[in-house]
Amino acid sequence: MLIRRREDIPFSEITPKSVYLNRRKFLAGIPPAFLAARAAKAGMKLPGLAKSPFSTTEKITPYKDVTTYNNFYEFGTQKDEPSKWAQGFKTSPWTVSLEGEVTRPRKFSLDELLKLAPLEERIYRHRCVEGWSIVVPWVGYSLSALLQQSQPTAKAKFVEFQSFFNSGQMPHAAGIQFPYAEGLRLDEAMHPLAFLCFGMYGETLPPQDGAPVRLVLPWKYGFKSIKSIIRIRLVGSQPATTWNMENSHEYGFYSNVNPHVDHPRWSQATERRLGEFFKRPTLMFNGYDQVASLYAGMDLKKYF
Repeated sequence: MLIRRREDIPFSEITPKSVYLNRRKFLAGIPPAFLAARAAKAGMKLPGLAKSPFSTTEKITPYKDVTTYNNFYEFGTQKDEPSKWAQGFKTSPWTVSLEGEVTRPRKFSLDELLKLAPLEERIYRHRCVEGWSIVVPWVGYSLSALLQQSQPTAKAKFVEFQSFFNSGQMPHAAGIQFPYAEGLRLDEAMHPLAFLCFGMYGETLPPQDGAPVRLVLPWKYGFKSIKSIIRIRLVGSQPATTWNMENSHEYGFYSNVNPHVDHPRWSQATERRLGEFFKRPTLMFNGYDQVASLYAGMDLKKYF
């Protein structure tokens, strides 16, 4: 074994005494949520989360309901299948590619994504196009914090998202073409309500709910909140999206919650919260009036 003498060690490699003596103070300054999430597996606690002013005060839907009744066609088409078939889903290592009409294209590891902004808890209400709704405490930060890293060019008008797909890990995938794709206008994606999500209920995301990183868009129908993201691409024209390609008559590009535009097979005027018996009126933009200015002057029945 080679033992290096003091005189053999360059000064640049020696830890300053002040840094060594204050190492505990330095570690204490790192956000606890980040330390927990660096090597987190599904269900690990994320302590020390900031509370978001964007949160609703409505009653939170029970964790069991949200994790056992959901859509994730990569793990089956029935609502109870993702919680069963996704348990072996491998989410580490994981990278997200940021590319397209940007000045600084790059790939981010999950660790790097977690460093970009402080994690916070946001309690959002959600409306599914099928008529049910939920209220969930998500963990993450505004999507804009990531998109700003890329320095979008003047040609960037839309943002395209792609989910992970591997038939070996997802043998029960069915019902649609894969990989799953979604899209937003750039101004929608930059709105502070658009949320890049790494956890829920104070824990890292379970695989059936989009681990390890997903999008959450509370003013749009649930299928717009793409799960298990591996690529984000800024483009100059409107990108193709999965459900719009599958059935453009039923699923428009914008997919904003609009109780005045019925789905061809059912009304969107009311909804039923999971765990509740009675229905409630559906709110325009799901009650998130902060985004209304994004659609000023648009015919929201034509651009549904």
